[in-house]
Amino acid sequence: MNRQQFENRKAAGWRELEEKVRRLEKKGETAEAVRVPSLFRQICRDLSLAQYRMYGTRISDRLNSLSMRSYRLIHSSRGGIGEGAIRFICATFPAAVRREWRLLVVSSLLFWLPFILLWWSATREIAWVQATLGAETMMALEESYGKGASEVIEQRQEPGANFLMFGHYIQNNVGIDFKLFAGGILFGMGTIFFQMFNGIYIGAMFGYVSYAGDPEKLLSFAAGHSSFELLGMIVVGMAGLKIGFSMLSPGHLSRTQALTKAGREALPLLIGGASMTALAAVVEGFWSAQPVGYTTKYLVGIFFWVAHLLYFVVVGRRSDGS
Repeated sequence: MNRQQFENRKAAGWRELEEKVRRLEKKGETAEAVRVPSLFRQICRDLSLAQYRMYGTRISDRLNSLSMRSYRLIHSSRGGIGEGAIRFICATFPAAVRREWRLLVVSSLLFWLPFILLWWSATREIAWVQATLGAETMMALEESYGKGASEVIEQRQEPGANFLMFGHYIQNNVGIDFKLFAGGILFGMGTIFFQMFNGIYIGAMFGYVSYAGDPEKLLSFAAGHSSFELLGMIVVGMAGLKIGFSMLSPGHLSRTQALTKAGREALPLLIGGASMTALAAVVEGFWSAQPVGYTTKYLVGIFFWVAHLLYFVVVGRRSDGS
């Protein structure tokens, strides 16, 4: 292909990019930005080819100028930290959860099935629940949620108690998130173990309180933060499973390449899920023990569950083309 043939074949794409860049520089029209990244990649290839085949400075200078203008527009359109956070919340995170819906199903089953079975087993054979929790945990549950125990609200009256508990919940949730995600490196077995363990342990707690205590005290306390904590934990579990499945089935890639690719794709799940469990600590520390009626707490909990489900189903659909 000689210089004239090359220029004739590529001219339409160059003119399209020049027009879009001109409009973006002049008016900042966001509609024009959709095709710019792909056209930018193409013109970089054209520039490299023109320089390699020595098609002359006229073509090289034109392509170099256009590529630089495109590069500045692409990188200046990314916005600051605030804009990036908004884009993550309103598009990247929910789209990533929907895209990995199979992992969502697996992670949910790994948690909810043991949770329901252990809670139900308390009505049939309490020995399973007692063996799971141990004497120390059962005593702590009876002190907080026993039939004759004082309300958690009353236990939080000391100055700074809510902030102290918030710090405890953050530490606990971060530890759970780390185990769920890091366990993925063991071909997913660590994530599966910790997700099932969480379901077993939390289900046993609810089952024991239903058996020996006042379940309404526990349910009303957990209502407000439950959607943040449980859904966040499930999403972080998705990230760990993503890592694990990439190790088990790397496809045409090497395991190192598959792990790198899976890590990039799992990052939005990890960040989003960990943010949810952090918010759960905020709600649990500063709202769940507030002196308000059970009905109000249940309504707040229902609101958060519905809001989360709508968020994952509806928000950011334009970004994933659904």
